[in-house]
Amino acid sequence: MAEREVDPLPEVEPLPDEDREGDEPVLGRHERYRGEFPIEVKGLKNSFGEQIIHGGLDLAVRRGEILGVVGGSGTGKSVLMRSIIGLQLPDEGQIDVFGRSITTGDPDDVVGVRNRWGVLFQGGALFSTLTVGENVEVPLKKFYPELSDELTHEIARYKIKLSGLPEEAVSKYPSELSGGMRKRAGLARALALDPELLFLDEPTAGLDPIGAAAFDVLTRELKQTLGLTVFLITHDLDTLHEICDRVAVLADRKVIAVDTVPNLMKIDHPWIQEYFNGPRGRAALTAQALDELRKHMDMPIAANAVKALDKSSGKKA
Repeated sequence: MAEREVDPLPEVEPLPDEDREGDEPVLGRHERYRGEFPIEVKGLKNSFGEQIIHGGLDLAVRRGEILGVVGGSGTGKSVLMRSIIGLQLPDEGQIDVFGRSITTGDPDDVVGVRNRWGVLFQGGALFSTLTVGENVEVPLKKFYPELSDELTHEIARYKIKLSGLPEEAVSKYPSELSGGMRKRAGLARALALDPELLFLDEPTAGLDPIGAAAFDVLTRELKQTLGLTVFLITHDLDTLHEICDRVAVLADRKVIAVDTVPNLMKIDHPWIQEYFNGPRGRAALTAQALDELRKHMDMPIAANAVKALDKSSGKKA
């Protein structure tokens, strides 16, 4: 007997008219965003005095992707992130997050959006006088004051373990942690509210290669497990190659390109060519190729290629 075809479930169930604003559904407190672009930036201008950082910047971040953000020093990568999360008021432009305006929206609406994202600032930005557990509890107490202390403690412990820290880290202070552990503690706090958006500002800066690679793996696993959209500022070429679905390049006061790394490497722009095809870029690409080949060492062609590349690297050293 032939199997009866089952109609697929609709991706979005239409909401009643009173629960919509224009063409955009109004999210309930526990409802996930289902649109294509959770972040949309149009015509952004940021300046400090006479120094213009961004002019006419446009960017759309796709739901479910890890978007790497790169650019030279002073191109305003962190300023862009701060604008998106409402910490930097732009001179001009429109920023929509989850379909709500961050730049011109009602303050109450913006507050309702902020509990849907988590942010890991450079260095972790932990409160030095609070334990790791207490740091993670801060956003929980702010947005969900009705939760009991026992439940808040339990959620914090779970987020700390989710970030890859041992359970005993709950009672430690930031000064008692290594740099890598502080990053993970900051990540645990960023995940406290079960966010849909995760902002990471130079998460692997200052970490040794092993620690940086481990953080990359953790980021990718969290994205896949929790269904996150990740906005990741980085200079780490290995991170771009390993986990980013697309990369946005900031130069000339705007986003000049958004694409996969292989496609970006074909673009004839001096900064892009120097960044991705320079010595460090080639080294990162070679390392990635070796990793892929080592996964297929049972095949003679892969084994021979790995030996040749290893021999070549040894001669250069």
